[in-house]
Amino acid sequence: MQSRFIAAYLVAAATLSPHISAFAETKQMVLYNWSNYMSPDLLKRFEAETGIAVTLDTYDTNESMLAKIQAGGGGYDVVVPTGPTVQAMIRDGLVLKLDASTFTNYKNIKAPFDHPDFDPARAYSVPYMWGTTAIAYNTAKVTGGKIDNSWKELFEPRPELVGKIGMLKDSGEVFGAAAYYLGYDYCTADPKEGQKILELLEKQKPAVKVYNAEGTVDRVASGEVAMQQMWNGSFHRAHKKLPTVAYVFPKEGVNLWGDNLVIPKGAKNVENAKIFLNWMLEPKNAAEATNFTGYNNAITGSDQFMDASLKDDPAVNVSKETIALFRPVKDCSKAALDLRDKIWTRLLR
Repeated sequence: MQSRFIAAYLVAAATLSPHISAFAETKQMVLYNWSNYMSPDLLKRFEAETGIAVTLDTYDTNESMLAKIQAGGGGYDVVVPTGPTVQAMIRDGLVLKLDASTFTNYKNIKAPFDHPDFDPARAYSVPYMWGTTAIAYNTAKVTGGKIDNSWKELFEPRPELVGKIGMLKDSGEVFGAAAYYLGYDYCTADPKEGQKILELLEKQKPAVKVYNAEGTVDRVASGEVAMQQMWNGSFHRAHKKLPTVAYVFPKEGVNLWGDNLVIPKGAKNVENAKIFLNWMLEPKNAAEATNFTGYNNAITGSDQFMDASLKDDPAVNVSKETIALFRPVKDCSKAALDLRDKIWTRLLR
């Protein structure tokens, strides 16, 4: 059976590129992904079906991944950047053109994920997971068992939550949430608005137990923190372990993001990487990734393989009213990013 799968993917690889010899010679691939963001069983099945051995390395932010790629280190064949980071990598020549529209499974990508603003023709990327960033909290740890759907609860916390708050160590997420709360644009470059954001974050800082984008599921589920700025898929996994945890979408707006699979410049196993990207566009494989991560995918037909608990979770399967609060993450100007970096450096010094 395994040999049949390998043969099938050799044929598929040949349709993606004439340079199939790379697959036959190396049979390996190095994946650089966010931590705890890919099912180990899924990777094992990929290895069994294709004969390609996968080495996994992880990172905690787009910035740390980008810094390593820019420095030419790692020897990675596939990385998993968020939309604006894809756009920046394309602009800086850090990703290879792969023309995903020629992939046999490209037809499975749902609209509008088949032509996103950051890569309209999907010439450089394919979609992986997408989700939101909002607030998770333990209902057993707040007075009355419920909080308002506002970023105020996070940035101006109740007394019982002081010292028990977790924030993502992600400048775009933290800065963006503060900007929404104050009524500013996610990509503001106004120094006066930047100063107000800094003041808000510095005022909140004594109430924060930790800034860390890794380990959020365990911190929330164990009760280490009572409130956490959190991605909705991570919340879904934490809620399975601790049912008293709830998730709210602040009325001021929340980030809507999408992660993607790309092949970085300098990849040594390009054809193997293309095989992996095409394989991940199959409904069953995308669904298995969703079942593990708790995030939505962009693949038609994956629903039939997804866990019922995801369909029943309002943090994942959201209402039309909630969708109206979504703010797609944008690629900001250099001036806006420089302002954000200065604020972030000041905050964490």
